[in-house]
Amino acid sequence: MQRKMLFFDIDGTILTEGTHITPDSAVEAIRAARKSGHYTFINTGRTRFNIEPKLCEIGFDGYVCGCGTYIYFHDQKLFSQSVPAHRCHEIIQLLRDCNIQALFEENSRVFFDNYISVNNKKLEELRARFGSKSIDIPETLDQSSIIFDKFVIWLNTRSDEVSFRRGIAPDFDYIDRGNGFAEIVPKGCSKASGIAFLMNHLHIPITDCYAFGDSTNDLSMLEFVPNSIAMGNSMKEILPYCSYQTTDVLDDGIARALKHFHIIP
Repeated sequence: MQRKMLFFDIDGTILTEGTHITPDSAVEAIRAARKSGHYTFINTGRTRFNIEPKLCEIGFDGYVCGCGTYIYFHDQKLFSQSVPAHRCHEIIQLLRDCNIQALFEENSRVFFDNYISVNNKKLEELRARFGSKSIDIPETLDQSSIIFDKFVIWLNTRSDEVSFRRGIAPDFDYIDRGNGFAEIVPKGCSKASGIAFLMNHLHIPITDCYAFGDSTNDLSMLEFVPNSIAMGNSMKEILPYCSYQTTDVLDDGIARALKHFHIIP
């Protein structure tokens, strides 16, 4: 048997958006693939602490977290990259100058900046969800030792998106998630770079790599591997880059795809 590597996004792929349900069929299919000797990985924009225990209990060989900024295999950290402290301060100030709200992500916590005062229900929901893992950035940045790995932003009617994108262009990639929401990741790190790292580490050819996703932040890995699977509930923008579209998360999409590619019976 030729061992495969399977990479699964979380939100919208193995977990429903909003209701956060993982169907039993997905759990059983992923476990069956692993039992057959294939490697299974979560490949997510989330940082490590933000992966719920119930997802880890499915059983994965490793995790590509924070859009490739952290890579784990069998609980061993193989790779990590954070934004230098001085650049973190520059980015925070740039966001303030451009009137853009952000959530800054680090491997074990998140940072909120109350400097931008715009009502954002999603941010308040996230603050409540993260609880003790949430830290407020002080108004005076000279007193701050904030270091983050990546961040997400919400634009509003007063945001200066052009100046912001110009300011981050040299060292970050801008992933437009739609509806004024974007994910900002250091250049050189992506869901695809995580796959490439593990291909080299585990000596698995790209022809034996499979990626499952549903949104534009999955594009790097869906374009990278030849076996790219879009969920039935996917954003239409990713469909031209996928070799196969399965059904929705709750309509046994993961199981159907793994059977389609003869990874499980």
